[in-house]
Amino acid sequence: MGRGPAPSQPLSSVRKAAREPPEGQRWAAGTRLRAEEPPPRRPRDTQVLLATTETMELRRRDYHVERPVLNQEQLEELGRWGAATGTRQWRTWLQCSHARARALLLQHLPILVWLPRYPVREWLLGDLLSGLSVAIMQLPQGLAYALLAGLPPVFGLYSSFYPVFIYFLFGTSRHISVGTFAVMSVMVGSVTESLAPDKDFLQASNSTVDEAARDAARVQLASTLSVLVGLFQVGLGLVHFGFVVTYLSEPLVRGYTTAASVQVFVSQLKYVFGLHLSSTSGPLSLIYLIGATGISYGVGLKHRFGVDVVGHIPTGLVPPVAPSPQLFAKLVGNAFTIAVVGFAIAISLGKIFALRHGYRVDSNQELVALGLSNLIGGIFQCFPVSCSMSRSLVQENTGGNTQVAGAVSSLFILIIIVKLGELFQDLPKAVLAATIIVNLKGMLKQFTDICSLWKANRVDLLIWLVTFVATVLLNLDLGLAVAVVFSLLLLVVRMQLPHYSVLGQVPDTDIYRDVAEFSEAREVPGVKVFRSSATMCFANAELYSDALKQRCGVDVDHLISQKKKLLRKQELKLKRMQKEKLQKQTAASKCTSASNVNTSDGDIESNNVEGSKAKQASAESKLEDTAAHGQEDGKAPDLLTLKALGLPQPGFHSLVLDLGALSFVDTVCLKSLKNIFRDFQEIEVEVYMAACHTPVVAQLEAGQFFDASITKQRLFASVHDAVIFALQHARSNQVSPVLVTKL
Repeated sequence: MGRGPAPSQPLSSVRKAAREPPEGQRWAAGTRLRAEEPPPRRPRDTQVLLATTETMELRRRDYHVERPVLNQEQLEELGRWGAATGTRQWRTWLQCSHARARALLLQHLPILVWLPRYPVREWLLGDLLSGLSVAIMQLPQGLAYALLAGLPPVFGLYSSFYPVFIYFLFGTSRHISVGTFAVMSVMVGSVTESLAPDKDFLQASNSTVDEAARDAARVQLASTLSVLVGLFQVGLGLVHFGFVVTYLSEPLVRGYTTAASVQVFVSQLKYVFGLHLSSTSGPLSLIYLIGATGISYGVGLKHRFGVDVVGHIPTGLVPPVAPSPQLFAKLVGNAFTIAVVGFAIAISLGKIFALRHGYRVDSNQELVALGLSNLIGGIFQCFPVSCSMSRSLVQENTGGNTQVAGAVSSLFILIIIVKLGELFQDLPKAVLAATIIVNLKGMLKQFTDICSLWKANRVDLLIWLVTFVATVLLNLDLGLAVAVVFSLLLLVVRMQLPHYSVLGQVPDTDIYRDVAEFSEAREVPGVKVFRSSATMCFANAELYSDALKQRCGVDVDHLISQKKKLLRKQELKLKRMQKEKLQKQTAASKCTSASNVNTSDGDIESNNVEGSKAKQASAESKLEDTAAHGQEDGKAPDLLTLKALGLPQPGFHSLVLDLGALSFVDTVCLKSLKNIFRDFQEIEVEVYMAACHTPVVAQLEAGQFFDASITKQRLFASVHDAVIFALQHARSNQVSPVLVTKL
């Protein structure tokens, strides 16, 4: 097929226009871009005059680009394209040097980077005040969130000290407040209450719960769970698996935390109303709580009883305790879920503050920091932690600049653990429950997402609602699993239903837009331009082909089927004619042989057989010889064209596939593209591709897509290049040698 102008011509000249181009100038073989200036109107007042002057001044900034049409071969030759040399990251990981060791140390221990540069005069006072403010909040929250986790309140204080100080050493966010958090605590509580329920610790003598044995079992469960969560987070961080949270979209996270806040709110009603209820867990556990609370409150079971208080808070720190490996198998699933949720909440808040204050948060190092906080904290009998939104906002608003504020708050909690813990022994649990409910205000406000998402994106609203309902009804672990699976399935469905469009040219530009959306966009006569809004892969390749044939307005498959049937009929008719002719020649040969007395009967029979075989072989190959002769002459035989066969012809001679949306190609995509080329060439339509990104072109080459029939000359730098080439090389009779169907 023909090629565009040679790349040796001047390929780019951009100049400022000094005057308007001639009226009526249109696109020619080269690419020319201009903006035609309409005649100025007569201004009526000063404002109109100024607006018109500004508009005219902008429109005078016309520019012209002149270059030849470029296909992929010419573009690669012009730009001297070569495959980029890939860097092997694993080689740098295995390097051993002083610089490499220092870089690793600074990467995984960020305090060595920022602490030596700490501006004491500017930031120390703000960090001190911020640390004290956060500690004042951390104290009641630690006690209260321990109740959420089903543990004695003092373990909330431990979880407010060890993990916070560890994050001070390894974290990269300067403003998040690590420690106990309502969502994490209620997830831990669902685990402890399901694996160590009250009914397993009933005393035989008086049918009361042995609280000491129950609390010891739950503490062991929670600390072992924290170690497992830490191991998961550290492992994922070291293998740079921080991107896993990208599968937790913002609507999913907000719907999940809203549902968790509802669970937390309901779980605190028994402390607010002073009720003694048996704990439940699993699907529909929230409904059973609600029901029991209503019954107990309605009949006044706690009407004349005393008020529950925090109780004994031991002073001093507890010694480290090794986790129980026997519990790993029971906790591994919940540990992974808690690890992902905790990291998702922390990195979301961390990135918000980093964007606001102009610094960078390393997601992989955040995983390592949180993991070490939970791992070391679990050894000291802490339960899993994350960061708190309310405390993080307080830390920022009270002047906190670095994690020095976190270190100050942890030291303040240490003082309370060592000396002042007994002062809070008589604190009513109802007060702690009220503290928890008040701190849920921010998450409960997320119900307003329903209105905003209804206006902005209803697909995201569907994810939010499904996540919320599943989490409320099926508990936190199953609810998260359902939400992730649903969002991924929805992503697959949206990939299978992209927006397909036929493009038209915006007048006097090289811009092509959907003719259904842009009223001024016009289809180029004889050329169809087709585009998909999503990449083509195994999930939607068949849908892409079907949509292409539908939008082109031609029943391609039916037309090809009809063409093959007619060709088959012509072939059978030709063979029948050749056979009849051969029979006549054979009969004439027999008559001639009978009159020849000098020829023996054996010789006549042999000659007839040989002659029949030769003529029959010649007749059978006549059609193929005719097709081959047509290919050599550059002309197709009339009997193989749609017009000669009496079939309808498409209303266009060229098809341009805009592949700018392709981000990758797989084997199914390659086969689908080849089938598109084959099918449309069968109905006498030339197919071209345009706007492929360089990595996609490399994948096409690796998949051996280009061959003698589909060369890089069919791939163009832009849609306009392909359209210009198609118009220049439009066939007058719409017949090409490649259209010959060889049977």
